[in-house]
Amino acid sequence: MNYEETIEYLYNSVPVFEHVGASAYKPGLGTTLRLDEHLGFPHRKFRTIHVGGTNGKGSVSHSLAAILGESGLRVGLYTSPHLVDFRERIRINGKPIPEQRVIDFVEQEREFFEPLHPSFFELTTALAFLYFAEEGVDVAVVEVGLGGRLDSTNIVTPLLSIITNISLDHTQQLGDTLAKIAFEKAGIIKHHIPVVVGEYCHETRPVFEKKAQEMSAEIVFAQDEHLISDYSHNEEGGIDYTTTDYGELTGQLGGDCQHLNMQTILAALRLLKRHFTITDDNVKTALAHVCDLTGLMGRWQRLQANPLVVCDTGHNTGGWQYLAEQIKRQHCKQRRIVFGMVDDKDFQTVMAMLPKDAIYYWTQASTHRAISAVRIADEGESKGLHGTVFGNVEEAYRAAISDSNADDFVFVGGSSYIVADLLASLQGNRE
Repeated sequence: MNYEETIEYLYNSVPVFEHVGASAYKPGLGTTLRLDEHLGFPHRKFRTIHVGGTNGKGSVSHSLAAILGESGLRVGLYTSPHLVDFRERIRINGKPIPEQRVIDFVEQEREFFEPLHPSFFELTTALAFLYFAEEGVDVAVVEVGLGGRLDSTNIVTPLLSIITNISLDHTQQLGDTLAKIAFEKAGIIKHHIPVVVGEYCHETRPVFEKKAQEMSAEIVFAQDEHLISDYSHNEEGGIDYTTTDYGELTGQLGGDCQHLNMQTILAALRLLKRHFTITDDNVKTALAHVCDLTGLMGRWQRLQANPLVVCDTGHNTGGWQYLAEQIKRQHCKQRRIVFGMVDDKDFQTVMAMLPKDAIYYWTQASTHRAISAVRIADEGESKGLHGTVFGNVEEAYRAAISDSNADDFVFVGGSSYIVADLLASLQGNRE
């Protein structure tokens, strides 16, 4: 098989959450442990940092990987989902896993794993850990896929656990209250391993404190550390910070939520310095160039200037409480929003947050989980949001650009899959 055929095989042979949703979710570590044993326990051959949470874990993971890489370390980074190419999920110092390594893994291991019927994520996790072990990484930043307690990545014993925040998402799998979801996320807290919690509320803090006490784990609540005294958006689209530990620094990531991620990153660095030599210059350079260093996409990503076009993968109420306000704050002649969502999200609540003065280009992503553009449009009309239905993201985007003047603002989002389709169309391919 070539690379394209290998990826197609993976998509068609194992359950893929991104394609079919909840039916692909396999809670429990049994299959992962069997794969890990078969491959020689690769996860034991490198150190890890384990990052969970509802929102922000991708930004935090990429930022820490960039900082550690700038510190001279060989750094693995395992994240999900990918936007354009499967290989985005597995990187070393920003460089994606080679296509041939993906092909070889499937060809060499399929005889073992096919009878196990692993999920796509279980198989991808096994490949990532094997690749990191083979390549001799010093440390890997491992992002939790879904939840934490029963997630495939939870076989690692990290140097540090990080939980960014908790909001209502994936309630079918994780529970319908913040406390229930926090319990699942807290499952990554290990015996005597420190944990940083980025944000908490009155429902979630006791859950984290109880779990940390049970595990005799040091716990740090980043929002109580007051590591950022001031911040402001800059003209380049990033954020300038005044910090306790590093003075003035600039973050390349410019979303309104990023100051919360930054306080989590800064709190984590205090603990990581117990294990690694990290200079102020390492931190400042990495945070100012995190997208360039790691390949991170889709976080308030500026695609062009006139009109200003931004895409963002925010896809739940926790993310949209920031996105909606940032969109409304843009100085422009006309707001134009290309929008769609998928079926396991609270789309009515998200759509209630959208600005009434925008022109909408309702669409749907190329996934079976997409809510139909017609249904999205009907919901929009019921909330006083007006626009036109388009059959796919590329058509909707081209229409929005065609309708725009230089001083308009175009936003594309509502789902990771909407952004994925957009970026794939702009790059001219889709894996």
